[in-house]
Amino acid sequence: MKPARLRADLLAGLTTSFALVPECIAFALVAHLNPLMGLYGAFIICTLTALFGGRPGMISGAAGSMAVVIVALVVQHGVQYLLATVLLGGGVMILFGLLRLGKLVRLVPYPVMLGFVNGLAIVIALAQLEHFKEGEHWLSGAPLYLMIGLVALTMLVVYVLPKLTRAVPPALVAILGVGVLVYLLDLPTRTLGDMARIAGGLPQLALPDVPWNLETLKIIAPYAVLMAMVGLLETLLTLNLTDEITESRGYPDRECVALGAANMVSGLCGGMGGCAMIGQTMINLSSHGRGRLSGVVAGVMVLLFVLFLAPLIERIPLAALVGVMFVVAQQTFAWASLRVLHKVPASDVLAIIAVTVVTVFTDLAVAVLFGIVIAAVNFAWQHARELYADSREDGEGGKHYQVHGTLFFASTTQFLNQFDPANDPANVTLDCQHLSFVDYSAIAALKTLRERYSRAGKQLRVVHLSERCKKLLKRAGEQH
Repeated sequence: MKPARLRADLLAGLTTSFALVPECIAFALVAHLNPLMGLYGAFIICTLTALFGGRPGMISGAAGSMAVVIVALVVQHGVQYLLATVLLGGGVMILFGLLRLGKLVRLVPYPVMLGFVNGLAIVIALAQLEHFKEGEHWLSGAPLYLMIGLVALTMLVVYVLPKLTRAVPPALVAILGVGVLVYLLDLPTRTLGDMARIAGGLPQLALPDVPWNLETLKIIAPYAVLMAMVGLLETLLTLNLTDEITESRGYPDRECVALGAANMVSGLCGGMGGCAMIGQTMINLSSHGRGRLSGVVAGVMVLLFVLFLAPLIERIPLAALVGVMFVVAQQTFAWASLRVLHKVPASDVLAIIAVTVVTVFTDLAVAVLFGIVIAAVNFAWQHARELYADSREDGEGGKHYQVHGTLFFASTTQFLNQFDPANDPANVTLDCQHLSFVDYSAIAALKTLRERYSRAGKQLRVVHLSERCKKLLKRAGEQH
């Protein structure tokens, strides 16, 4: 590795590690867990996916989307059941990758990707507002003004420093610079140590302390599958985004297997489950982290913070981290999507807005599924409308229909409306040279058409079926 690349990855990984710590602590607290579980999960998942995953430069850790999924499980059954769930969820992820299902992310349309990015950007920004509270009450007076000032200073450094030099990541300079300023001036602002104490030992390898029986499986299986699906979805979408930013190609199936293995190790070592984290990935990429080393450094630094550097890390002002995350939210949001809203079809606009809104108010999995449904319905509707037929007399007292388009569940009515069994001559030919049969609804529509001509005492002859169509008809027991 070239010295310049090595230096860039080292600094990017260090910068990203500072952003990983508060997020993982916050997500652990959301899930009613010890903050060290979030940090252990971040160390294990970030390091292993960086080493063995399919997308260098992408950062994974204890993610909020997965924390939300398991809150009810932790409250009802306790931490040990969570660890068993993380273990099983990791196995589901590995199976997903081994079956080479990562390519299914191609089914996510671009407008849904834009909505995903925009929604997560808003979620990242809204999550920072919690740091402007003390308990249940908003800050006010001098503490509020100091917090706003330090956040603004951090953002100013991040925006201005790249115009002066690109030798060091601006986020790293901003965090350390504001931290030193607060320390030297003894400014009364909240620090990372006010969130939680992060000092601890090495994670211990142990099987979750649960009864290994069918009853336990019934409890954890639904949560494990949901956790795996949410984690895989967020990871694969973040992988796509990283591919676009770096103009390189990742390997989704390999990333799924590595993520699953990392989750299983995390579950065995007392850590939370996790997946790709878009905010930390954006920090890493904007800090010029492109190789595996940046992710490894970020993960290992989290462990070093826990083992040796807790007193120093706990002094970092929350305002500095909030400022960096606000910049990440601004840079993550696809502002170009707002400029094209009046230029793209209404269905795409609906998908972008719907996925954005649903991501903010519910969760990513529901949002993306909702967006895919919108895109699929629109696709089906457009293709159904494009089916049409040319008809002509064949010169021998018969009639010839040539149908163009795709015959499937949404276009069967359009297909049947092209024919007139009551008024057509005795011999009718249906030319399928430009017609594609897709599903069983298409076969049923052809059967219905034959029956209509048969009841009218007329003969329908079908010609020029493709080999695929013949196989579909044969499998359904239809004559062609």
